[in-house]
Amino acid sequence: MALGGGAYVLADSEEERRARATLRPDGRSRLPPSQYLLKRLRPMGGDEGDPSPGSWRLQVHGEVESPFTLDFAGLLAMPQTDQVCDVHCVTKWTVLDAHFTGVKVADLAAKAKVKPGAHHVIFEAANGYTSNVPLHEALAPNVLVAHRLEGSPLPRAHGAPARALVPDLYFWKSGKWVTGIRFVAQDVPGYWETRGYHNHADPWKEERYG
Repeated sequence: MALGGGAYVLADSEEERRARATLRPDGRSRLPPSQYLLKRLRPMGGDEGDPSPGSWRLQVHGEVESPFTLDFAGLLAMPQTDQVCDVHCVTKWTVLDAHFTGVKVADLAAKAKVKPGAHHVIFEAANGYTSNVPLHEALAPNVLVAHRLEGSPLPRAHGAPARALVPDLYFWKSGKWVTGIRFVAQDVPGYWETRGYHNHADPWKEERYG
């Protein structure tokens, strides 16, 4: 199957049937409604940032007591999480068992000492891209700043050197070329949310458009 100039292999119908029949720990089907399976992640474009680990910085700021800026070596020095998760794109493809490595946003939040008044997280990325996530969802244990994919450094097309990973929401929430995590009291809709996409983006509720 050709998508956006590249070839992406569809999973077979039996794999898709099994994914629909398999329930997650929260009781929802592993494959959300209207999604189909691909074998590997599809790059979805975007305004690329600098892929060099040497020049990368992550600013953790906003409604926090101890804002800080992390370089790539600092990111690698923090506790690392290897995670296998499913990824769901708003364009209706899903990839099962994607393997990412990174740092939990919850660990970054703990280091920054988030203030009680913070209720949302804004992921900031290259060239002004942002995405907004409720604080309790951003602090889930499967939400990462990821720097490896399938055991290798994150490819440029997937946001090198690091990207957000919010696997339980549509994938536009997982900003590539991430540069900041801002904790805020009031919600601030991001790039796609201000262009007609849903503010929350739950794949199981098919929250594609606002």
